[in-house]
Amino acid sequence: MSKYQTPYRYDFVGSFLRPQEVKQAKADYSEGKITKEECDAIVDKAVTEVVAKQKELGFHIITDGEFRRTYWHLDFMWGFEGVGHEQTGAGVQFNAEMAAVEDTYLTGKVAVTGEHPFVEHFRFVKALEDENTVAKQTIPAPAQFLEQMIMPFAMPNTSKYYEDTEELVQDIAEGYRKVIKDLYAAGCRNLQLDDCSWGMLVDPNAKAFFG
Repeated sequence: MSKYQTPYRYDFVGSFLRPQEVKQAKADYSEGKITKEECDAIVDKAVTEVVAKQKELGFHIITDGEFRRTYWHLDFMWGFEGVGHEQTGAGVQFNAEMAAVEDTYLTGKVAVTGEHPFVEHFRFVKALEDENTVAKQTIPAPAQFLEQMIMPFAMPNTSKYYEDTEELVQDIAEGYRKVIKDLYAAGCRNLQLDDCSWGMLVDPNAKAFFG
């Protein structure tokens, strides 16, 4: 168990480039070439190696590099009931490159009644913690979750399940309370909330985009 205490003098985001073997394993699994267990074993090995590298470099924080995810934010939302996703071929423009992003949308009321998959993901990293390191879990902020569902292209579908956005806010918040409580019970003492939705507050195009 770690004896190291927060706050730190430095930290890092914790989202690292996925190794080729991880990307290949996920592609092979999606195509039915390997089993889930075989895919998980490859990812487990990659996570173990990236944690060892963080320790080698002298960091007091360790993360799984978010290697288990497809996207930095959407996978967390998929762990909620009432959230669906599919690959439609659409994407998001990043400068000169189009990034393929799965459509993520509501299929019902948002809730977390069981254990969110990220809790088990955290336990794996927690087991690699030593007296000099603290395992960190990263998740998208609630505002990022909300933004995904109230974008102009998403609102018509969201309105099928929520006439009042405030009700959606409360359901998202309740889901986060459950996940955070379960992460705490699993030993998490360093939870990072990632959010880029705040950029809309300073983006002159946001007002026009949201009407």
